[in-house]
Amino acid sequence: MPNPGGNFSFTTLPALAGGIYMRNYFFRFGAIGALFVVLALAGCVGRQPGANPNLVVLGHAGSGFYTALSPFNYRPPSSWRGFRRALLRGADGIEIDIQMSRDSVVMVYHDQKMQDGSTGTGCISERTAAEITQARYRGGFPYDLIQKERPITFDTLLTRLNRRPSFPFIHLDLHEDDQCLPTGHQHARTPLLVRQLAASLARAHVPLGKVLLVTEEGPTVRLARAAMPGIRVGLEMASDEFAFGLKVAKTEKVHTLVLDADRVTPEQCQQAHAAGFKVVIFGGRSGKDILRVLATQPDEIEVDNVKRLLIMQGRWPQSRTAAAAPATGEARK
Repeated sequence: MPNPGGNFSFTTLPALAGGIYMRNYFFRFGAIGALFVVLALAGCVGRQPGANPNLVVLGHAGSGFYTALSPFNYRPPSSWRGFRRALLRGADGIEIDIQMSRDSVVMVYHDQKMQDGSTGTGCISERTAAEITQARYRGGFPYDLIQKERPITFDTLLTRLNRRPSFPFIHLDLHEDDQCLPTGHQHARTPLLVRQLAASLARAHVPLGKVLLVTEEGPTVRLARAAMPGIRVGLEMASDEFAFGLKVAKTEKVHTLVLDADRVTPEQCQQAHAAGFKVVIFGGRSGKDILRVLATQPDEIEVDNVKRLLIMQGRWPQSRTAAAAPATGEARK
């Protein structure tokens, strides 16, 4: 190996030549690799659908679900810090999972059974609000090293959202099919749940134009309209039952169809729009998944990766800058 500080001799020439060759080789290899990266990025950009300035972006269950990579998310689904994260990222709103406790308090919780996501046990409908809010979320390693969240009531969430400069859009996903109730009575508590929701929204003076109530049941559509005249109602349906769901939506005269990102097709969205419905799609975390959802041209997306979607829409970091001005004290919570 040549020594720059030593004496020169002709025996160093082969080593010098080899070093120069290797440096040129690595330079050429690096240049070719960089060119491939640029072309790949250009191809991705070229395939991106155009930005939709009217697209409403919501955080699915807040910041989505526990993920170790792309992005790393330690926040539990439908938890306060998950909601706050999505809004600070620049989301227009949040999707919220709604259930009711044994003592008829509207709760924010994703899983039906507490042991599936927290230190509690039993169904939400079998526990009082006090018992539920004393539990801690449990996501396993490594998430529990960071998150120390507890479930909250819907009233608590509305109080915190009201501290923001403007109230966000909220999609309320009703978990009505209570498997802890006797067979044939799984929806027995839905009328009370709807009335309790209406009371909470009224107490918090939430503008109904900011609310979408999401249900899978036709009778619930009628209950919601009776309790909250003027509220938007979305009918969630499986993509493989789209034709039947479309008939139900027309019969119930709902405003919106809610479809799963994993199975929705552009043709289904086209049919929905042609019939006069708005389309909400939930899900999508990877760039590939989000591109596929965008290609269906929905009106609103409940996405698992708010930042990535906003970047694709050319709204990052502008949305984040605008959202990073919460009411006094909120950023410290």
